[in-house]
Amino acid sequence: MPLNRLLTLGVGACTAVALSVPLAAAPASATPYHHRSGGSLVLVGGALADDNAAIYGDIVRLAGGTGKARIGIFTAAAPTPSEDPDAGTPDCNNSVCNGEYYANLFKTFGVADAQWIPIDTDHPEKADDPAVVAQINSMTGFFFGGGDQYRYVTTMTRGEAQRDSAALAAVRRKLREGAVVSGTSAGAQIMAGRDMITGGSVDPGLRDGSKPGYFDDSTVLGYLPKGGFGFFRDGLLDTHFSRRGREARSIRLASDTGNKRVFGLDENTALEVTGVGSRHQKLRVIGQRGVTVLDLRWARTTDTPVWGIEGVRWTRLTEGDRYRSDRWQPLFAPGKERVTGAPGCDVTPTEDVFWNYGLVTNAEALIANAGCASVSDVSYEDDPQWQATLSRGRGFAAYRTGESTSFTGIMIGINAK
Repeated sequence: MPLNRLLTLGVGACTAVALSVPLAAAPASATPYHHRSGGSLVLVGGALADDNAAIYGDIVRLAGGTGKARIGIFTAAAPTPSEDPDAGTPDCNNSVCNGEYYANLFKTFGVADAQWIPIDTDHPEKADDPAVVAQINSMTGFFFGGGDQYRYVTTMTRGEAQRDSAALAAVRRKLREGAVVSGTSAGAQIMAGRDMITGGSVDPGLRDGSKPGYFDDSTVLGYLPKGGFGFFRDGLLDTHFSRRGREARSIRLASDTGNKRVFGLDENTALEVTGVGSRHQKLRVIGQRGVTVLDLRWARTTDTPVWGIEGVRWTRLTEGDRYRSDRWQPLFAPGKERVTGAPGCDVTPTEDVFWNYGLVTNAEALIANAGCASVSDVSYEDDPQWQATLSRGRGFAAYRTGESTSFTGIMIGINAK
C-alpha cells in the first residue's frame, strides 16, 4: 500500500460529487455553529508521513495516551470502493481500505483501539445511524483523512444550512468534552469556519477572484460561505500550503471575503490547538516544515489593470513555535538563534514564485541578505505573469534552528507585471 495514498487526490479532485451551482454568499453571523471551549485539534497540511512520530504521537497523547487512546477514523473524503478501479488490490485508494489502513497505522503508535467510522458518499445515511453514533461516543479521539473536503460536507451535514448529522453532532460533543479531533489535507480543511476553500489553482484564482460554491473546475477559486465543521475559527485555513504556492490564492480569498487572517499548513506539519474555543486556547507547531500566518488588517488592494494587493504581513512558524490568536502574536521557541543576515544583496529569483516553496525561498533570501531592501520574483504562468515582492516591515525578526527559519514582519505585495 503506497505511503500517503489519500493525498494523491488533492483538493477538489473528486468528480463524483461535483456541483457547479454557486451558493449564495453568507455574512459571518450566518455561520451555523458556535463551538464552545473544549478539547484539542491537530491540523496537518497533508502528505503526513507514516513515520511522523511527533504528530501521530501527539494525537495519541491528546486522546488519552498509549494503551488508552481510542481513535475513530473518518475517510468520507476519499472515493468509495465503487469508484476505485484498484479496489481489492494493494493499490486501492478508497474509503474502506483507507479506513483500515489508518486504523492499522494508529495501532502501531500504541492506541488501545482504532476503528473506521463507516460513512462515505455511498452511505451518507450512516451519519444518522444510532449504531455509528454509539461507535463515535466510545472514542477518545478522531482522525479525518484526505481527499475532497466537500465530500465531508455532503456526507456529514444536512441541507443548504449544513446542519449537523447525528454523527457530526456526536464528534462536536466529544470535542467539547475534551477529545482530540485531527485531520490531514482535506481532513484538516474541513475543520474550518466560514468561507472554507473548496478548490482552485493559484494563478486563475488571483486573476479572476473567488466564487461561492463547489466547482469541478480547478480554474475556479471556490469557497463555502457557511464553511466546514467550524471547529477552527481563528482565520481561513489552507493546506499543502507553501509546497503548492497557495499563499497567493489564500490572500485573494481572504481579501474577497473580508477575512483578516489566514493559517497556511505545510505538508507533514501540524498546527496543534489546545483549549479549543476557550480564553486559554493555545496554538503550537509540530513537524517538518512550517505554518504561515497572514495578517491582512492593513492590506490595500488595487484593480488596475488587474487585481493586486500590498501590505500583507507574513509570519512563519516552525517546530516548537507558538501563536496567541487573541493578540495576533507569535511566540518563537526558546533556543532559536536570531538571524541578522550578511551584507550585500545576492539573490537568484526562482521565476516560479507560487510553487514548491518559492515564496519561502525568497523570504529566506531576504533574511540572509541584509543589504536587500526587498526581494521580488515572478510566477511561471503568464496570463498574466505575477510579481511577488517581499520587504521588511515593522517588527521584522527572524530565527533559525537547524535548517528551519521562523520569522515575522515580512510584508507581501502581489501585482501583475
